[in-house]
Amino acid sequence: MKLEYQKKVASLNRQKKHGASTEAIEKTKATVSHLHTRYIVDMQSMDSTVSEINRLRDEQLYPKLVVLVDGIATMWEAMKEQHENQYKIVTALRYLDMSQSTKETSDQHHERTVQLWHVVQEWHSQCGKLMTHQRLYIKALNNWLNLNLIPVDTNLKEKVSSPQRSRSPPIQSLLHAWGDYLDNLSDELARTAISSFAAVVHTIMQQQVEELKLRDKCEDTRKELARRTQQFEDWNKKYMQKRTPPDEMDPERAQDKDIVEERKSAVEVVKQRLEEDEEAYQNQGIQVREKSLTSMRTQLPELFRVMFNFSSEASNTYRKLRSIAHPPKPNANS
Repeated sequence: MKLEYQKKVASLNRQKKHGASTEAIEKTKATVSHLHTRYIVDMQSMDSTVSEINRLRDEQLYPKLVVLVDGIATMWEAMKEQHENQYKIVTALRYLDMSQSTKETSDQHHERTVQLWHVVQEWHSQCGKLMTHQRLYIKALNNWLNLNLIPVDTNLKEKVSSPQRSRSPPIQSLLHAWGDYLDNLSDELARTAISSFAAVVHTIMQQQVEELKLRDKCEDTRKELARRTQQFEDWNKKYMQKRTPPDEMDPERAQDKDIVEERKSAVEVVKQRLEEDEEAYQNQGIQVREKSLTSMRTQLPELFRVMFNFSSEASNTYRKLRSIAHPPKPNANS
């Protein structure tokens, strides 16, 4: 509308300069006057809208951001303390005697390992989302604030009264510092540490699966041995009853021994296979246990050391933001 008004004013000036008819000049003057009135009304309406937006910005949005800063600062301070305690605990676990604990992986143990893997994966995902969403949110607020603080030119030919706007509202320093601090707060090491631990847990989980497969194989072989042993005993009992009383001079006695030995040999084959399966199962259990303990004793302290460092940095960041959100009040006596 301002451009339209300025064009009409320029047209009016040309008409006067070139001696246009009074009727034409008056008509243009009426149009200029109408546009001027509309512009004044629109500017007053816009000023009222801008004033309300600024009021909401300063009285509604800014206090909520201050509360958010306080809440996140408290959260990171608590996280720092928790990760520090976790680091101390897992470091002490290096010296824990595990020799008397269960050596085989149970179904429940494996289920807990799978559960841990899912939890750590979710932890990694949520850690990344937490930082990404914070950065995007503060970036969006800064972009909006930059538009909000653009001054509006209310001049036509005469100065139109417009409310004086604060060039540096409190929210500006807070959001600018917030954006800068988040850009400098890297969560890459933390996410890498969590991801590495998830990979370790996944490896343990796969090794446990192999161990449980060997356990089930032993159980199947054990059942087969019991079945074959029972079958042999039943057969041997019936067979020997048919040959009773035994005759030492019977030429078929040697043949009986061969038949018995042949059937007994079939049982021995299964028995030997069971011994081999049990040995493989036992070795796999020892291997899983040793690798699990070694991995946990090295990876857990490193994980919580990194998380403690990251939470300390985040806590320091939000402590500085909190000081910006709560600037010291001027001394009334000064």
